[in-house]
Amino acid sequence: MKLVNIGFGNMVSAQKLIAIVSPESAPIKRIIQDARDRGMLIDATYGRRTRAVIVMDSDHVVLSAIQPETVANRVVKWEDGEEEEEMDDE
Repeated sequence: MKLVNIGFGNMVSAQKLIAIVSPESAPIKRIIQDARDRGMLIDATYGRRTRAVIVMDSDHVVLSAIQPETVANRVVKWEDGEEEEEMDDE
């Protein structure tokens, strides 16, 4: 299992990640409120402004204080590293 840093030392599983989105739109705000009501919201912002909303395949919604592009770049770097490792095994 590969973990991706989402800020302040918090990690999420890269394999379980479905989407990384900005919290600005009304539909995303509804997703956040719905997750909060269901007890499925994880706030990893440490009191800072939410800049990325991460949707997991377990229906959990994770709030992060770092930009969505930064999280996405970390996931892409992980995927690139995984492909290189698979090639080395052959």
